[in-house]
Order: sequence, then C-alpha cells, then structure tokens
Amino acid sequence: MKKRQTRINYDKWGRRFVLPFIIIYVVFSLIPLLSTFYYSFFEYYYRFGGAQKVGPNFIGLGNYITVFTEGKFFKYFGNTMIVWLMGFIPQIVISLLLALWFTSNRLKIKAQGTFKTIIYMPNLVMAAAFSLLIQLLFSTNGPINTLLTNSGLINEGIKFLDRTFTVRSLVAFMNFLMWFGNTTILLMAGIMGIDQSVIESAQVDGASSTQTFFKIVLPLLKPILLFVLVTSLIGGVQMFDIPQIFTEGKGGPNSSVLTIIMYINALMAPSKQYGLAGAVSVVLFIITVLLSVIMYVLTNSDEIKEKREIKKMNKGVKTKWNKRTSSWDQEFHSTHKEH
Repeated sequence: MKKRQTRINYDKWGRRFVLPFIIIYVVFSLIPLLSTFYYSFFEYYYRFGGAQKVGPNFIGLGNYITVFTEGKFFKYFGNTMIVWLMGFIPQIVISLLLALWFTSNRLKIKAQGTFKTIIYMPNLVMAAAFSLLIQLLFSTNGPINTLLTNSGLINEGIKFLDRTFTVRSLVAFMNFLMWFGNTTILLMAGIMGIDQSVIESAQVDGASSTQTFFKIVLPLLKPILLFVLVTSLIGGVQMFDIPQIFTEGKGGPNSSVLTIIMYINALMAPSKQYGLAGAVSVVLFIITVLLSVIMYVLTNSDEIKEKREIKKMNKGVKTKWNKRTSSWDQEFHSTHKEH
C-alpha cells in the first residue's frame, strides 16, 4: 500500500500563527486607540475624588479647544522636547563615534565583545532603580556633594534637585546612559552592512578619513539614522518613568521636567478626565506623526527630488509617445480614407 501524501496548507498555518498577534494587537492597542479618539469628543470625568461620575456628554471639539487655550499642553510638550534633545544630541554623536571605532579595520580594538556588553548594560537596568540611584547621588547630602565639599571645591552642598538646568540635565543624562548602547549597536550594524570595497577604493583614490565618512559612510547610513531618529523621537515624546520617579511626580522646580505623558497621567488621577486626556493624546499623536514626516523629508530630500525628476521624465516620455501614436493613428486613418 502506498502511503497517502498529504499536502501542507502553508496559508492556513500562516494565518494560525499570525492570529494570536492580531488578537493581542486589537485588544490591547487598536481598541484603546479608537476609544481614546472617541472619548476625546465627550465630557467624561469623575469629581469629588472619583465619587461622582459626569458624562459621557458629547461636546464636539470642546476638549480640543481647552487643550489649545489652557496653555499647559505646549508648556509640557516644550519640556519634553528640551529634555529629549539634551539627551539625544550627545547620544547620537557618541554612539556614532563608538560605532566607527568598533568597526574600524585600522584600530582593531581588542575585547570588543566586553565593551559592547558594558555600554549596553544600562539599557537593562530598570528606570525606577536608575532614577532613585541618581537622585540619591545628587541629593543635597549625597555622595557627590560630600565628595566636592571634602575636596575643597565647594563650601556647601549644591542643590542639584532644586535647579531647572541641573534637573533637566540629570534626566537627559539618564536617558542618554540608558539608550546610547542600543543606538551604538544599531549604527554598528549599519556600518558593517556597507560594502568595504567602496571605502577601500575611495581610500586608494586618496580620500581622507573625514572625506570617506561624510561622502560615503554617512549617506549610506541614512536609513539607519532615520530609524534611530524617529524611534528616539517617539520614545522621547513618551518619556514618563524617569522624570516621574526622579521628581516624585512633581515635575521638578517650576515643573521644568513635567513631560506631556506626566500631564496625561495627572489628568487621569484622581478625577479621571477621560475626555480631556483623550484630546491631549490625540493632539500628541498628530504632532508626533508630523514631526516624523518632517524628519523623513529633511533626511531624504535628495532622494525625493530624484524621484520627482524621474516621474517628470516618465511623464514627458509618455506624453511624447502619446503624441506620436495619435499622429500615427491620424495618418493611418487619413490614408485609409483615401484608399
């Protein structure tokens, strides 16, 4: 008896494997996203410490008008962007330098695996533990002030946690430490993906290291840099845990590090203002999308121009071809009528 051969339906099994992800995405991402957008048009909150429920009452764009007229949104969004830039700029510069050093054939750094592990380790530390550690180190009676006073550099302890610049700098420093290792590894992967023969041929032709970097390496790293830039921007806009724990939910002096997500969290407790918090979230989502599109356009302006020129050329060729075919058709019809 011949064994009956069964054919595997790969499409069916593929749907089965994808189905759990789709269910989790719909339940935990899509439904909350749609409900946030829906409730942003309603007056819906609790008062008297959550004892009395108000709404949901449809008010149209009332919550959005409150967001733009109250002024808090722009202040806290500005805080978020300032702290993100203070951490991201040194992060991308240092990560790019480390990636170039680790992938350089000239330097040939030994024990690269150990160095990569060390720079990535802060990313594995919980943000809560990191924030409490830095808070303890830079407190008025902490080890940093004790070290500075004992060495005679200062007469009395500096109140790092009571100054706007120092609090912002410390929060940005923590974000830098937690993410520069991850950025370094991503940039290393991008540099290692570049064809080394191109770099070697440029060096043979007399190009210096600086010229090779700016003319060859950096343009070829644009996709990775754009990915790092956009993901870092999204993560920076969603900054919450480090400033929340570091400032004990107060946002630092003059609310200088009170981020937009901390503001949304404050709206949800204890009054649970679902409508206003939803409007803030929707506005934040739109701004994030616009900033991502702007970054994409700025970093790929040359490619966009080339695509536009190619489209124009193709349109020109099509119009010329259509004119030729129409003239040929007219000649054919005219000759056909004569005959």
